Amino acid sequence: MPAVSAASSFRTVLFRGASAALLAIALASCSTTGKDRMTTGSIPKTSQSLDTMNSTDLAQATATYGKAYDANPRDRDAGVNYANALRMSGRNDQALAVMQQVAIANPSDRGVLAAYGKAQAAAGQLDEALSTIDRAQLPDRPDWRLVSAQGAILDQLGRSTDARAKYRDALVLAPNEPTILSNLGMSYVLTGDLKNAESYLRTAVAQPGADSRVRQNLALVVGLQGRFAEAEQIARQELTPQQANANVAYLRGMLAQQNSWQKLAASGDSKKVAQQ
Repeated sequence: MPAVSAASSFRTVLFRGASAALLAIALASCSTTGKDRMTTGSIPKTSQSLDTMNSTDLAQATATYGKAYDANPRDRDAGVNYANALRMSGRNDQALAVMQQVAIANPSDRGVLAAYGKAQAAAGQLDEALSTIDRAQLPDRPDWRLVSAQGAILDQLGRSTDARAKYRDALVLAPNEPTILSNLGMSYVLTGDLKNAESYLRTAVAQPGADSRVRQNLALVVGLQGRFAEAEQIARQELTPQQANANVAYLRGMLAQQNSWQKLAASGDSKKVAQQ
């Protein structure tokens, strides 16, 4: 395959993967209920957070939250929990439909507006998501999670300068917060600046509370620079063997798509590969 064609195909895959990683981590950290509650009141409880569940547990949690939502579609906690579970299952359009109903029933609830904005962003309604999240924000008491989520959406829209300004605003509100630093690093991936991306991601990984998603973003960036063994080592840290193997398989697939990063670099296209 010609180098230009390979670079174009890889660029598309990388942008989608990096954008998805960036948006996912931003939305996962975005507050929806003031206390980030996954279970409240009459909502059936689950034993672990959604983002740590395997597919079987997530399916069971989704069914449980779905029953609570069916019993009372106007209940804001039931709707938000169900929409979160649907999004984690990849059912973004259904999550958006749920949040539309909850937002109609609770039009002035900031937590509902934030969750509605998350669902819109996950479903690809980026301009609408920006507007909704802006309505959820309080100018006198800004929530860093919402500011960071706005940055991720702006990155999806190709407005990297505006996005990075939002991340830096969020860092003023929450200094050294790993999810913000990770989003900032992934923003640089999207414009092909891998050195800055790695710098921010290494800072993010070093912070208390940095989770697996932050480390996987770092692994991707290290791998894109040709340091594959180091990337795999990072991808395997603090995970079960099954999770680690899955992450490494995904990482290898990203790096091997159509052509190797090293071959693309040799063709002179390395700085273009990560661009939109």
